[in-house]
Order: sequence, then structure tokens, then C-alpha cells
Amino acid sequence: MADGHIKVTRDDWLRAARAALIRDGVDTVKVLALAAELDVSRSSFYWYFKNRDELLAALLDHWEERNTRSIVRQCALDTSCINEAACNFFRCFIDPALFNRGLDFAVRAWARQDPRVRTRIDAADAARLEALEAMFMRHGYDGAEADWRARIIYFMQLGYHALEVQETMQVRMARLPGYLEGFTGQFPEQAVIDDFTTFANKIGGT
Repeated sequence: MADGHIKVTRDDWLRAARAALIRDGVDTVKVLALAAELDVSRSSFYWYFKNRDELLAALLDHWEERNTRSIVRQCALDTSCINEAACNFFRCFIDPALFNRGLDFAVRAWARQDPRVRTRIDAADAARLEALEAMFMRHGYDGAEADWRARIIYFMQLGYHALEVQETMQVRMARLPGYLEGFTGQFPEQAVIDDFTTFANKIGGT
């Protein structure tokens, strides 16, 4: 086992902790186990974190930045029509650089045993819904309609991944026009479909 802290960085510890959280849950995010995985002494952990609680707090901060703030930013982008805006939201769930689905569900599982994490989850969902509501309102929907349309599109997307739906990108793109019409009440222009399809194919999502 390597000695000292030179071999690994703070980000290395966070990556290892995040992988353990996603793979096996928060109870497996332990300093000794992570040190063994990183092949360093446990003492190197304390160059970057005071204790395990500080590491867990950093994991939550990363989750919030990676997932919630990505959605908020995507929903706030300037767009010419509501279907283009909705596609910006969907980009989060195609591009892993914008949203980590495994991490989101791991944090939700963690929240079942920790009220403090439950509070963070509730705040994140509220922020995401608020961003979606604002997106609809910018395109002319009144407050009540923006409220329920935001919930339809958001809860559907989370449920889609919770069910672990297996389908090819080709199948999903074939359904996109109907999905968008259902979510927004407006049939999308072909240019919007083409742009999103090009993006999805480039990312190679499933």
C-alpha cells in the first residue's frame, strides 16, 4: 500500500466514494475501504477531509452541482419555442456529463435512512420543478398550467429511469414527437426533432 497523500488527490477520494455510493449504498462509503481501493494509507484521507461526515457532505455538494444545477441551467437557456426548451431539459438525461442517473438514485436511497439527506432531496426536487415551471411560463403558459406540466415532465422522466426502461435510441427518437406534444401541448417543428436527434446520436445515449 502506498504511503502518504501524494499518490491520490481529493478528487480521487471523491470519485472512489461516489462509485461506492452508487454501487453499494452509503453504508459502504468507509475510509478504510476506500483507502484499500485506492491503494493508499488511511492517513492520506485526512489531508483532504476532517472525517467521514465531511466526505459525505462533499458527495452531496457534488450531486447537487452535477444534477440539480445542470437541470436548472438547461431549463434557463434561451430558446425560440417550448419544445426546444423541453429538449434542453431532456439533454440532461442523455448526456452523463450533465446528469448522473446512478448518483441521483443512490442519493434518494440514502435519504430513506437519513432525514438530513431527505431535506436535501426535497429542496433539489423543488428547485428542479421551479426551473421547469419558469421554463413553461417564459413560453406563455400561465402559472397553473406551468405547474402541472412541469410535474408531468419531471415525474415522468424520473419514473422512466426508475423503471430501467430498456430501448434503443432509435426507438426513443421515434417517440419523441409524440412525447413532446404530450408534454407541451404543441407539436414540435422538424428542426427541433432533427437537432435533438443529432445531439442524442452524438452522445450515444440509450
